[in-house]
This record gives sequence, C-alpha cells and structure tokens, in this order.
Amino acid sequence: MLAGLGLLALAAVPLARLPQGAKWVASAVHGGSLAACVGFAGIGLAVLFTGPLPAQALPLSVPGLPALVALDALSAWFLLLLGLAGACSALFALAHGAQGPPRLLAAYPLFLAGMALALVAADGFSLLLGFEAMSLASWVLVAADHQARENRRAARLYLGFAIFSGACLIPAIGLLGVGGDLSFAAIRENPPAGWQAAAVLALVVAGAGAKAGLVPLHGWLPLAHPAAPSHVSALMSAAMTKVAIYVLARLLLDLSGPAQPLWWGVPLLVLGAASAVFGALRANLEEDGKTLLACSTIENVGLIALGLGLAACFRAADLGVLAGLAAGAALLHALNHALFKSLLFLGLGEVLHGAASRRLDRLGGLIHAMPWTAGAVLVGGGAAASLPPLSGFASEWLLLQALLAAWRVGDLAFQVLAVAVVAAVALAVALAAAAMVRLFGMVFLGRPRTPRAAGAVDGPRLARLALLLPAGLTILFGLLPGPMLALAEPAVQVLVPHGMVERGSALLVRVGDGGARYWPLGLALLLAAVAGAIWWGLRGRSPAGVARSPAWDCGFMAPPQHLPFGDPVTQPSAAGLGQPLRRMLGTSLLAARESVAMPAPGDPGPARLESGFTDPSDTWLLAPMTRLRDALATRAERLRDLSLTRFLMLPFGTLVALLALSAWLEAR
Repeated sequence: MLAGLGLLALAAVPLARLPQGAKWVASAVHGGSLAACVGFAGIGLAVLFTGPLPAQALPLSVPGLPALVALDALSAWFLLLLGLAGACSALFALAHGAQGPPRLLAAYPLFLAGMALALVAADGFSLLLGFEAMSLASWVLVAADHQARENRRAARLYLGFAIFSGACLIPAIGLLGVGGDLSFAAIRENPPAGWQAAAVLALVVAGAGAKAGLVPLHGWLPLAHPAAPSHVSALMSAAMTKVAIYVLARLLLDLSGPAQPLWWGVPLLVLGAASAVFGALRANLEEDGKTLLACSTIENVGLIALGLGLAACFRAADLGVLAGLAAGAALLHALNHALFKSLLFLGLGEVLHGAASRRLDRLGGLIHAMPWTAGAVLVGGGAAASLPPLSGFASEWLLLQALLAAWRVGDLAFQVLAVAVVAAVALAVALAAAAMVRLFGMVFLGRPRTPRAAGAVDGPRLARLALLLPAGLTILFGLLPGPMLALAEPAVQVLVPHGMVERGSALLVRVGDGGARYWPLGLALLLAAVAGAIWWGLRGRSPAGVARSPAWDCGFMAPPQHLPFGDPVTQPSAAGLGQPLRRMLGTSLLAARESVAMPAPGDPGPARLESGFTDPSDTWLLAPMTRLRDALATRAERLRDLSLTRFLMLPFGTLVALLALSAWLEAR
C-alpha cells in the first residue's frame, strides 16, 4: 500500500496536466487514498487481534542503514487511527471533487504514505524518513492557497517548525543508536542512561512536541490548520499530531526502557497540562471556526501527552497497574480525538462549502438549512465537550481517575505537582465545553447573519457519509469503552508492564479497587429516558400545533431594508460570547486587551469596542526567533563581498571538518 500511494503521487502530476485530466485524476488519487486507508485500518485491526508482524527490510536502504518495517501492537493502534481518519478525509475530498494544482494531488498520497511509514518503521532511519516525508508533503498542502498573504506566512512558519522538529529528532535517534545500529531491537537492549538519557528526553520532547503542537511550540498550529483545505486540516489534526504522539511514546516509553527515574515523565506532564489550558482558553477567544478547532487540538494533544507522562511516572514508581490505566486512557483518547476532530473539521468544511465563510460572525441558523451537518457537528462537539455517553467523556474520565490516584506516588513534590495538574485538567475540560457551546451556537443556532448563510444547503450524499462515519464511530466508541480498552491492551503492554486487564467489559469500566465505575449504556438509557419524559411532558402541556413568530429583537428597532435577515447587532457576536472568559482568564494568560473607542463630541458615529489577545509564544519565542533570523540574514549578506579564493575555501574547510569528525567517530 505504501508503494501504491507512491505510484499515485508519481502519476498525479503528469496525468493532471492532460486536457480534461484533472477531474478524473483527482477522483483516482482520492479514491486510491481511500482504499489505502481502509487497508491501513484493516491491517491495524488484524495485528491487534492476532499479534505482531516481524521486521522486514524495504528496498530503500542506504549503505550501513537498512530500512526496516514491522508492526507491533503500538504501531497497529496508531495505524488503525490513521486509517479511520484518512478514510473520512479521502471520502470528503472525493465527494467535493477536491482538485487544485497537480502538486496538491501528488502531496496528498505522499502525506498518507509518510505517516504510515513513520508508524511501521522498525529502525531510526525509516522513522525519520517517514516523519520528514510527512512534514514536507503537509507543507505543500498548507501552502495550497499561497496567493493569500496569511497562508504564505502560515506555510513559512510551519516549514520552520518542521525543520526544527527534524533537527531535534535526528540527534536524538543518533544518541539512541548503539554502535551505529539504529534498529529498535538493538536500542531496546541498550537503553540510554545518564546525560544521554537526559539529552534524548529534551530532544524528543522538543522535536515531537513541536510537531504535535505542545505549548510553547504550538505557534504554527492555529495558522496552518485554517490555511490548508478542509480535508487536509482534518487529517493534520486527527492523524499527523498523533504520529508525533506516537514518536513520543515509542522513543520515551518503549525504546528508552522501563528503568528511567520519576522525573522522566514530568516534562510531558507539565507541558501537557499547560497545553490543555492554553488551547482550551484560546479556543474560547477565536472568531474563525477552523482556528477554534485547531486550538481545541492543542488542548486534546496536551491531555494525551499528559497521560503518557503520567504513565512514565507511575512506571518509575513501580505502580504498574496505574501506569497501565494512564497509558490506556492516553491511547484511547488519541483514537477518540482523531475521530471527533475529523468530524468537526469536515463539518466546518461543509459549512464553508455551503455558507462560504469560516467566520463565526457570518454564520448562524444553519441547523435549518444544513440539518445533516448540524447533527453530525453536534455529536462531534458533544464528544469534544466530554459529554457522556460520547467517546470523549470515556477517555477523559479514565485520565482523570488516573490523575486522582497520583497521591500513591511517595514523592511529596510529585504529589503537589499532581494536585496542580488535576486543577489544570478540570479547568481545561470546562473551557473546552464552553468553546464547543460557543461554536455550535454561533454556527447553527440563531438567525442567518448573511444571505449566503440563509441559502446554504447540505452537501451531496458522499459528503454526508464522510460526516456520518466518524459520527457513528464516536457514538459507538463512547458506548463501548470496555471493548476498546481490551482492543488497546496489547498496545498498552508495549509501553508499560501492566495493561488494562479486567478493567473493562462490554457494559462496564472499573477503576481502582472497584470504587469508581462507568456504565455507558446504562447512562445512555437513563439520559434517553429523561429526555423522553421531558419531551412528553412539554408536548402534553403545549397547545395543539406549533406557532412560529419573529424572534424577540431585544428592543432594537426594525432592521433596514438591506438587512432582510435581521440586524446582526441583535444577535450575540463571537467576541461578545468570549468576553467573560477574556476578562477573567485572558488578561493574565493571553495578554488579552479590550478598549472602547469613543467618537469625538458632536460626531453621531457609534462607539466601538476593540478587543484582542497575544499568544505568549508569539512574544517569548517567535519574536526573538524572527529577530535572530534577521540578524543572521544580515551577517550572511557579508558573504557577497568575499573574494573568489575565500569562497572556494568555504566548501574546502567544511569538507576537512567533516573528515575530521568522521575520523574521530571511527576512532571511538
């Protein structure tokens, strides 16, 4: 299937340039990608049920660096995730005939192939090859609409972070390699220790964390996701960030061995909690739908990383059962997030097709015009808000139960840290729920704010299927967390010695010594009974028939003739719904600002409320890096004044230095 995706990419460019060839080539590329993703999901399921596949060599090797691929349970779990998210994305692209320039058609299957290769790699060379192919192909897709200035900026920033990720992961894998052997089997036999372990931890957290979107290396994510086409945004948020999570889990929990100290998981614990809070808070302040979802991805990636860090800490404290609980919660939430975030991005893509806008203040009332899309997005938003009995609640409930058991670690400093992390996670979950309420209310409820929103319609049947598939799986996985934990059991055992044995059944999930239990099917039946009773009671007390009348306009005067759908001022705005949280939390965490511009005396113009915020990473990370780039560019300009002799000495001196480095390494 990797070879098939590569052939699709190679054939897409020349065939798309033929007369009348772009449309059918686009269908072939996305149809072939859909078939490959279904195959990935099937292979992942087969390995989870039957056992791992041994390592094999690919015909991509270089002298001294064989390219090996293998499938253990951890790879299979993430391959299943990639297959499901990729199938939804390809189905959506197939429904809308996503075409674009030939380079975009070639980049899409390469993007899928790079992610798949990174997941099935059995040595450091193959892992880096797949990871960098994924980064390069996704950069091409982010730069799809490069005529827009903000999209060019997003593509440049994304490429910079991608280069940074590679620059960190290459030396990390080099430090893990033993005598030049980069195979995972050799690394497991000789895990890093001492300063090498600390360096590997720092490099992997920085490299994979930047690709996953962990704070403070998240600056690219709110810009790149909106710049890419909707089906690509869904794949980046659902699958690409999980490939980075997989790299974190593989390198830090699997290959680095079980004998690491307690502080080994603390960086992931702290960065995960910070990412969850910052991402959820910023999602409440954004006014672009896709940017809001990108910030929600930061929050959920933070929760997954937090679970992996907690598993590493429990394992170091010899609490294997709790380590299995934390790792199982992290893996389950990775799969659940991939599905409901694919659903949300594709739903917003359908809104963009129908209403021609991503801005929350230009939408509204779409629940009547686009009922299929509204229902699917309601399911995804409920899962992102951790509402039972949907999938997001089950995995986040398990993660919270693992956090509440952190007091069993004997270290006092860790116990204090765990209390702070529990408070941060609780705040993040509440903020995420508020962000989803704001998103659904602004997009689908109220009255249409523009004529185009009033004339929107649902997409074709294939597009509806692309929404119903992840919506159905989100509901199914939420009702059956026990079987999903049993399916993830082999993957959990790759990371920690104890899995989730006997913690879940078809109807029940238990945590601890039988104290905490979750019965999703029973809860679903209870909620359905309560909702039915409320509906029946209201229906019985209501007069016959349904009366419709204009909505109350809060005392505003009648709208003018050029606003047939009502004055937008009479409805809540995106900034207005976010104002309480902006004032309470945004001032200290996001440097939020708010001012009123009053007209001059005698001017009949209205007063204007101006608000905004600044992400701390822009001030403390991106701005200094920009200044450093400008300084280096200024110094590089001086090379133009060198003589020819000095120019020739530059590559000669570089060659001598590399030969000296090679001789020193050989001598060791």
